[in-house]
Amino acid sequence: MVREDSICVDCRHALPVTNFHFDKNPALKKVLFGRANIEQGTALFRFEKKGPVQHLIHELKYKGHQGIGEVLGDWLGGELATLPEWQAIDMIIPVPIHKKKLRERGFNQVTKFGKRIAFSLNAEYREDLLIKVIHTKTQTKKNRSERFNNNPELYKLVHPELLENKHVLIVDDLITTGATLEGCICVLNQAKNLKISIATMAIA
Repeated sequence: MVREDSICVDCRHALPVTNFHFDKNPALKKVLFGRANIEQGTALFRFEKKGPVQHLIHELKYKGHQGIGEVLGDWLGGELATLPEWQAIDMIIPVPIHKKKLRERGFNQVTKFGKRIAFSLNAEYREDLLIKVIHTKTQTKKNRSERFNNNPELYKLVHPELLENKHVLIVDDLITTGATLEGCICVLNQAKNLKISIATMAIA
């Protein structure tokens, strides 16, 4: 479904889609190789500085145009719902932001993205189980080596028993070095017999 007030039809056709999930492309697994294991991984778009995807994410994240998150969630969720390996997802969990940043921004930029994917996959959406407990500066102002210093102590898992024997999909806006997702995965793995997959709006 396309919401004309968020992404026009012509712009949608011009966006650099990856088709990772259709092609079973292991790009996200390669980003996390040796640091975290995932079942499946996909990103809707390829990210380039000053490109259209950067503009979309900027409008969503800093201008409050949350309808963009819904459009992208419907787009990716609709595609994933056609693939058997993604239909097994039980729960969607967004990469959390600290409560201070949540107060400043007013929303988590991946909430609506994640909720629409959850709707498409008929999965539960929970943003109260993985919590960011340490406030950090935005990753966009860090270089690659600094991003690799991200660590699991930034996050806390609440009620790990609710994730036992589940297949969880973590959603985020952008994957670059994978440091943020690595930290989240490390903490989520406190739950027993947990399978984890990843879906992001874009990959750099």
